[in-house]
Amino acid sequence: MFYECVCNVFLCLQDSLLCDTLHGSMHDRDNSPMMRAGPPPDNHSLTYRDESSPVCKVYRFQTESSRWMLVREQMSDSPLTSSLPKQLLSCYIQEDRRRIQELRDLGDLSPHWEVLRSDVIAHYSHLISTYKETLTELNKLTGSSASFKSSCNKTDRHLEFIPVNLHTQRMQVTSWYDVVTVGAPSDHYQGFKHGGLQRLLNKPDSDKKRCVCVSPVYRSIFYSSDQSSRAREILSSVTQLQPLISGLAEELLQAALEVSPQRVQETLTKLAHRVRHMQTLTHYKHTHTHTTNTRTHTHYKHTHPSPGCLAFTWLSSPHLHLLPLVITLRECVCEAVDRARSAMTFVLLQGAATQASQGLAVTHRRDAVFSQALCAVVCGFALRIYAGVEDKPFLLQLCEVGLVAQFEGLLSTYGDEIGMLEDMEVGVSDLKRISFRITEAKSEQPADLLPTVSGQRGGFCVEVPLPSETYLLLPGELRDGRGLRVHPLLFNIGINQQQSLAERFGDSSLQERINQRSCEMLKSYYSTLREKLPNLTLPSSLSQSTVDDLLTSLDQSLEMKKRKNVEVLWLAASICRRLNGIRLTSCKSAKDRTSMSVTLEQCTLLREEHTLNAELFNKALDCMRREGCRLENVEKNIGSRKYAFNSIQLKTFPKPYRPPEGTYGKVDT
Repeated sequence: MFYECVCNVFLCLQDSLLCDTLHGSMHDRDNSPMMRAGPPPDNHSLTYRDESSPVCKVYRFQTESSRWMLVREQMSDSPLTSSLPKQLLSCYIQEDRRRIQELRDLGDLSPHWEVLRSDVIAHYSHLISTYKETLTELNKLTGSSASFKSSCNKTDRHLEFIPVNLHTQRMQVTSWYDVVTVGAPSDHYQGFKHGGLQRLLNKPDSDKKRCVCVSPVYRSIFYSSDQSSRAREILSSVTQLQPLISGLAEELLQAALEVSPQRVQETLTKLAHRVRHMQTLTHYKHTHTHTTNTRTHTHYKHTHPSPGCLAFTWLSSPHLHLLPLVITLRECVCEAVDRARSAMTFVLLQGAATQASQGLAVTHRRDAVFSQALCAVVCGFALRIYAGVEDKPFLLQLCEVGLVAQFEGLLSTYGDEIGMLEDMEVGVSDLKRISFRITEAKSEQPADLLPTVSGQRGGFCVEVPLPSETYLLLPGELRDGRGLRVHPLLFNIGINQQQSLAERFGDSSLQERINQRSCEMLKSYYSTLREKLPNLTLPSSLSQSTVDDLLTSLDQSLEMKKRKNVEVLWLAASICRRLNGIRLTSCKSAKDRTSMSVTLEQCTLLREEHTLNAELFNKALDCMRREGCRLENVEKNIGSRKYAFNSIQLKTFPKPYRPPEGTYGKVDT
């Protein structure tokens, strides 16, 4: 269909690399319907223009064998830009309301803990109020405003949770090559005067502003979200067990009165199961808290009549002798429940206070940055699922090991961009808290094809609905709702003039640490993949470079400590593609430096995978930068078809990242 659409244009423009501009949507399964910001246009004429439609360009390039290949480049924004942040805000509001209710349900507390509870409730109440206001404003967005946030609006207070300039960048030759482009997930509204999340989260408590005051006695005690969740489970379980045990005790007495050995035995078996469960829960409580007295567990253990003891008493004594033991059992259970509630109350309150002690601004910032990162990775995941729905090895890899999501950063380690990189590092890392599930869409209406998110800060689940026809192609394991993991990685190399200053007068240790850590995580993922799926066939390249070779080269490249070592980015991207991963590229606004990176990657793929004539590489690169989708992206953001560079700045850029003459000169916004 694609080649038929451009056949006439191609024949008429034999002397031009750019065949023409097409606006519209592909009608194949690879092009995810949820990626369309609006309905596909009825008129597919070459002059059709609509902001809600993908921007498409068609090129013809010569191969090494002097044949011609047609290349389609497509860029589109996404309804996920606003739909996911709105859902996430609702999740945050519901979670914080639950936390407040949990704290109120704790009953009477000592004066110290009462003050702490009041402070924590005030913290969450403020967040709820702020998030409700933001959600109200986001619900007002319609049309293109709901699917696109321009670089000019990155400091807008009510758009704080929305990613900047989120787009899918796709290239089709004989197959699709995808990159998600997005402004670096960071909180431009709060700014970077005090740094970004990585720095703020590691500051001493005394340096954090607007904190909840936590007693020095307990300041060193930290409870993770997992431990807090376990505390909630224990509180719920012991509350349910108490009436069950009491009911079984009554049933035992009744069976004794009726002199029914079979019923007594059945009741004792049930009672033994419940009692053992209670003992397990109270043991966990004493292992994981610091405020309860060990006398509780000792008392419970030594005065608790065992089911065997109860059975012997019934066999050897009348009903009246059994009654005191049952009463003792009830008393022990009541005391165990009370003390378990007390201990778990401490965990919940201390956990809430620990999170609140980070400060309102830091919690808010982390929530907003995570929202931006989530939008980008869900966008990439959806594209990858549609592209790989019939790729059985890929689906097996997805189930058994999960999916690599490789973020490429082009931020400098100088000035405000250090703070952006610190935000981005935490936002990308927090994506480990999500899991994906694939579901069957109710219909093929756009609203029914949008992913949905549920959960809380400790863990979110993203459900990605597929049309029935596509969903039925999946293996049963995925249709059964299996949770799928994502492995987020970040590699960053600053390439602009500010990075030159950082390397001469500043500090690049943050970048070095991020890259080294991601390299280790990438090697760990590959090792697990090979261990679990030793016979899996991975995508290969005409260059015949194996993943092992590329990982070795990446290690060596990182050890070189070379300035603006963009080879790190190239190697990481190449490894990611061979591992069936998601590629995401960011700079401050995903507009200028990102455009240079995306076009370079596309031409590199054409050369390595489709034998683009090496002598025409630079010509093809200039053509994409001068006539392609990325310049349309610049205009969409700032209303000008000029990259935000000047000739002096570009002298500090690595040569492959310099645009052609006449395409730059506008001041950045």
